[in-house]
Amino acid sequence: MSRFLRMGVLLLLVSCGGGNNSAPRNLDSACSILDQRPKYLSAMQRAESRWGVPVHVQMATIYQESKFVSNAKTPHRYTLGVIPMGRQSSAFGYSQALDGTWEDYQKSTRRYGARRNKITDATDFMGWYMDQSEKKLGISKWDATSQYLAYHEGQTGYSRGSHMQKAWLLRVAAEVGSRAELYQRQLIACGKL
Repeated sequence: MSRFLRMGVLLLLVSCGGGNNSAPRNLDSACSILDQRPKYLSAMQRAESRWGVPVHVQMATIYQESKFVSNAKTPHRYTLGVIPMGRQSSAFGYSQALDGTWEDYQKSTRRYGARRNKITDATDFMGWYMDQSEKKLGISKWDATSQYLAYHEGQTGYSRGSHMQKAWLLRVAAEVGSRAELYQRQLIACGKL
C-alpha cells in the first residue's frame, strides 16, 4: 500500500471513529439521553453514591455547560472582530471545569489521571464541587438553581453575591433548576431513578 493511501485511510479512520464527542440526540429527554449513552447513567450514579448529588442535578448542569459534548470549549475571543486572541477561558469538557479548579479536584481526590472529557471523571468532579458548595455555602445538593450559581461564579464569587448583579445568569440558573425538575420527572417515569 502506498504511503499516501495509508495516510488517507488513517485520516479517514481518525475523523470517523476517533471517539464520540458529539451530543446525544433529543437533549430534552433524559431517558433518551441515557438510552443512547448508558455509560452516562452509571457514571452519574457513581457520583451520586460518592458525593450525594442527584443524577438529574448533574444532568441539568452538564446540559447547560456543554450540551453533553465531551470536548466542549469556550468560544474564541477576537480583537477588531477578526484577530483570534485565544479562548474566553480554560473551561473544557462535559463539566466545563477551569484548569485551576480541575487541578484542585485532582489534588483533593488524588485522581491525577482524571480527564475532563471523560464522563466518569467529569461527573465525579461535579459531585465533588457541589459537595464542597454544600459544605462551604450551605447549598443543598438537590437545589440545582443555587448549585449552578455557585458552579458558574465559583464558591467565593457566590458567597460575595456576584450573581445578584447578573440578571442573565439568574435566568440561566432558573432554567437549570427547571430542567433538573423535568429530567427528574422523566427519569422516574422511565424507571431510571
